[in-house]
Amino acid sequence: MATIKDGKGTFALATFDKQAKLAKHEFGRPAPGSDDVALDIHYCGMCHSDLHACNGDWGIDSFPIAPGHEIAGIVTAVGDNVSSYKVGQRVAVGCFVDSCKQDDCEQCSTGLEQHCTKIIQTYSSTYPEFGGHPEATGYHTNGGYSTAITVHQRFVFAVPEKMKMEVAGPLLCSGITMYSPLNRHVKGKSGRRVGIVGFGGLGHIGVKIAKAMGAEVFVFSRNNAKEEQAKALGAKLLVHSDKKALQAAARSLDVILDTVSAEHEIMPLVTTLKPTGSYVLIGGVAAPVKVDTMALLFNRYKVEGSLVGGVPETAEMLEFCAANDIEPTYDIIHAKDADEHFRKLEQGKVGARRAVIDISTIKEL
Repeated sequence: MATIKDGKGTFALATFDKQAKLAKHEFGRPAPGSDDVALDIHYCGMCHSDLHACNGDWGIDSFPIAPGHEIAGIVTAVGDNVSSYKVGQRVAVGCFVDSCKQDDCEQCSTGLEQHCTKIIQTYSSTYPEFGGHPEATGYHTNGGYSTAITVHQRFVFAVPEKMKMEVAGPLLCSGITMYSPLNRHVKGKSGRRVGIVGFGGLGHIGVKIAKAMGAEVFVFSRNNAKEEQAKALGAKLLVHSDKKALQAAARSLDVILDTVSAEHEIMPLVTTLKPTGSYVLIGGVAAPVKVDTMALLFNRYKVEGSLVGGVPETAEMLEFCAANDIEPTYDIIHAKDADEHFRKLEQGKVGARRAVIDISTIKEL
């Protein structure tokens, strides 16, 4: 969110170049405006996107930068126009912190703020004039690997009473990323069969949400190493390198959610969809994807993308997860261990477990 480049008082873990080494940094945050909520951050989850944003994979070149869009903390101050939140309340902030918010914006007026052309990401966006903090205008936003943040009230979410605070942040990333397409394709529909490609942080929370919606779930994986993990969550595992297994699964699934962020062929998996089925790309692959046009024509397959959800759907997701006891598998870590976790993300050694930084430990560095 809004950052005062030469300010003081907010401590963070930041990267200073594309080597993506996390180290302690200090900057300022603006006082809350009339529509803002200020909070002390207690926890922030570590997403693979944070690494992609910091190491140059996604073309971002704004340094130093503090990543993090899986934020949870306690409200410390609110603006004069804020009535939905109060000091001392548990709240969370996700991937976006502002948009144009105009009534004539088709996206903002229909709960699709994530697709507004003026959307401001929690980190890496250039802070705009319309944000209301001129002292931060023109500098890039910085995220939740920091001790405090100030956010427009529209993009703040109450943590449900029965939900642990450290769980809320990751759900605003992996939770809403998987909930949104499942909400469109599965929720409220009986007998749905769902495929999930990849069984990391996104995949495992997707299995939990799909099962809670009543679906039969199949996990596509490179080998059967994660078969017991899938079974433990009530899912079956399909090894997508096994051509016979794929042939046996042909035309059997209603929707597939592909969470893999590395280049890979999708058409062998697309053929396991029933006619009219949907293949949803979720992993951020920075390269074109090849599709077999004839297969799409003859089966009326749909290949679509999905980012996260807008504000109303995100609030709905938190309540759904609280009601169904859905939470990621996670470990709370000290800030000194965050850079090591970045290296594990880089090497693909993390799997389904989410690391959640105890932000209070930044001050110990």
